[in-house]
Amino acid sequence: MSARRSKKKRGFRLGVHTSIAGGISKSVERAAALHCTTMQIFSHNPRQWQKSTIPDAEVERFKALRKQHDIDPVFIHVSYLVNLAALSKSILRKSIDFLSYELETADTLGVEYVILHTGSASGENQKSARSRAVESILRAVESRQYTSCLVLENTAGERGDITSSIPALAEIMDKCSSDRIAGICVDTCHAFSSGYDISVPEGTEKLFSEIDAYIGLDRLKLIHLNDSKRAFGSGVDRHEHIGAGHIGINGFKTFLSDRRILNVPMVLETPKKSDDDDRANLRKVSSLLA
Repeated sequence: MSARRSKKKRGFRLGVHTSIAGGISKSVERAAALHCTTMQIFSHNPRQWQKSTIPDAEVERFKALRKQHDIDPVFIHVSYLVNLAALSKSILRKSIDFLSYELETADTLGVEYVILHTGSASGENQKSARSRAVESILRAVESRQYTSCLVLENTAGERGDITSSIPALAEIMDKCSSDRIAGICVDTCHAFSSGYDISVPEGTEKLFSEIDAYIGLDRLKLIHLNDSKRAFGSGVDRHEHIGAGHIGINGFKTFLSDRRILNVPMVLETPKKSDDDDRANLRKVSSLLA
């Protein structure tokens, strides 16, 4: 059986982060126009604390379009403002409340997963900051019975980051011990920037071996496919088009050929001035998978 047929049989899913401009159901239309089979959205403006109610008609249209176009699973990415390790009591309180809001929104829309950067605490011991993040996560997920689940994303190793390594993510998951935390999301740019050189086979092996040892590959729920504008180990989060950055086309060819991730949905968060940018990056990834 060819690699292409094998991936199709096993339900391989590829998509992009789509805009909700004009109504949240429009995001599904945009994903379908790009022939996506999975997708990610923000449920609101990610740079504001403002909440909003989604009209019932939009909710039903969102669900119907998902089913019509077989887009599954869907991910909501939490607001950039949320920081569950914040030293500020005000920011921490708002972050916990907003995470609960994101989970409620996911339940309303029938979305399976909410993607979370746990936060940062510059100048503080990372273990203490992770302990505060654990307490915050539990307060949010235990505030009511949710059907959607959290997925924790690795970070790029910028100042104050508390989840830039697989062991750090595992520590938070172990301490939470909640069935509302489904697993992790690995961002390729973040991994590369934080010290996993996935441009070479040894780096990819290190990343997947750590996931297997500390968390379990079955709990790898999503991969964000992004090249990196900055060099390996830079600790800087700057996404680039696939093959145009420091990971490079050969790096992605190696990464995507690993059979351990055949069933893991992948979402592009590459730079976008128009849908043509998404199409170009999707074509590149599809050709590598073929």
